[in-house]
Amino acid sequence: MKNLKKLLCLVLALAMIFALAACGSSADTEEEETTSEAETETEAAETEDAAEAEEEEEAEAVVYKVGICNYVDDASLNQIVENIQTQLETLGEEYGVTFEISYDNCNADATVLEQIIANFIADEVDLMVGVATPVAMAMQAATEDNQIPVVFAAVSDPVSAGVVDSLEEPGSNITGTSDYLDTAAIMNLIFAANPDADKIGLLYDVGQDSSTTAIAEAKAYLDELGIEYVERTGTTVDEVMLAAEALVADGVDAVFTPSDNTVMTAELSIYETLAEAGIPHYTGADSFALNGAFVGYGVDYANLGVETANMIADILVNGSDPATTAVMTFDNGTATVNTEICEVLGFDYDEIVEAFSPLCTQVVSITTAESFDDLEG
Repeated sequence: MKNLKKLLCLVLALAMIFALAACGSSADTEEEETTSEAETETEAAETEDAAEAEEEEEAEAVVYKVGICNYVDDASLNQIVENIQTQLETLGEEYGVTFEISYDNCNADATVLEQIIANFIADEVDLMVGVATPVAMAMQAATEDNQIPVVFAAVSDPVSAGVVDSLEEPGSNITGTSDYLDTAAIMNLIFAANPDADKIGLLYDVGQDSSTTAIAEAKAYLDELGIEYVERTGTTVDEVMLAAEALVADGVDAVFTPSDNTVMTAELSIYETLAEAGIPHYTGADSFALNGAFVGYGVDYANLGVETANMIADILVNGSDPATTAVMTFDNGTATVNTEICEVLGFDYDEIVEAFSPLCTQVVSITTAESFDDLEG
């Protein structure tokens, strides 16, 4: 009987153990299932939040389409374009926007220029940038109806060219930066280097609006002093080369060229002709001196490019109105002297600096190269 009782107790004990084990297993399973469900819900919530954040970020990302057209491939104008692009990239990071740039060069071809502008309009750019007077004028005409904002760069006389109503109040949809040239300042340099000069050559392209006012001012300056001058013009590189040779034959003591894009493009082809004849070439931009002219006098084109980009961003991001955004002009106080040509002409560079310094903000030196990048390299 005792054995039977012991057996029954053992069976009951085992039954209780199995029951407790089953309960524990069930509880553990339920706990694991609950934890798994919570983790899944958390992961789903995190994924949903990440997706919403990404959608919000994409919605907030602003892209401005900017179409830039350059007139010709030369050192000064290329320097402007490079600095516009670099500064817009910097400003894009600062404002948290993207400036999507389309760039082209019409190479002084009016038909190509019209097609480039038509492409910009078809691409629905938010703003156009015209580098040099002919491009600015073409963009102005093409946007009269659609009123796409236009910012120009390196337009020497925007009022006389009819691009703006005034420098202070441009009017309509266009404004920009001007490389206005102080012609009298360059003429003063000619006579500071050679007080006895009595015959000056004027070399320019009659079709360049940037030359019209400057050449008229140069003539008035020389007429007042009773100094003889000879005009030679060209509309292509070959014609400019012939004009330079003619000035040598004319026996001029110096040659003046304003910020004329045609002559600027031809400078590498004519500088040796003038220098070897002992004729200093005084010009309206530092890129002329880079390409072999004796002196380039005028604005800092790198800075002009930066300020043009600042104006673009102000219009697109801050909503400034081109019609009331004043055209920006710059101090024309820097004389850039090509030291290699200075030596060929028989001038002492230190003496030239001494003669020029009272007439300039600063005098800087340069050597002949095809582009500023080549020089820096």
